[in-house]
Amino acid sequence: MNEVEKYYHELPEERKEAMNKIREIVNANIPEGFEEIMCWGMPGWVVPKSVYPDGYHVKPHPPLPFLALASQKSHIGFYHSGIYAVPELSDWFKEEFPKHAKRKLDMGKSCVRFKKTDDIPYDLLGELMTKMTMHEWIEIYEKAVKK
Repeated sequence: MNEVEKYYHELPEERKEAMNKIREIVNANIPEGFEEIMCWGMPGWVVPKSVYPDGYHVKPHPPLPFLALASQKSHIGFYHSGIYAVPELSDWFKEEFPKHAKRKLDMGKSCVRFKKTDDIPYDLLGELMTKMTMHEWIEIYEKAVKK
């Protein structure tokens, strides 16, 4: 069992189904090239160092992060760098969310928080995953960081 599988295996029972479903949705819809690994203590999808050797500017050793998923104390956190970095993508997500969920959107700059597992908009998360390729993410990241 690798580190990612161990993380999901050790989740509290009340979170396992939702977390595994989100993981399946991400893996089924994320564009080619991203790699699923453990980073910062949670499962994440990154741009592999073989593709982008510079890594993350704050900590260059790990690969460039794109998405993370975590079972936090009071919620499931879905951290998507694209909705942080691209206002149009964030606006699209905020506009679409009410069409897919009964509860109000609970969102920070890049984190969507799901406090209840019975109203997670899986289809919307799957569609979000298709909105940005790995190479588009690298280009957006470089424009923001390497000014």
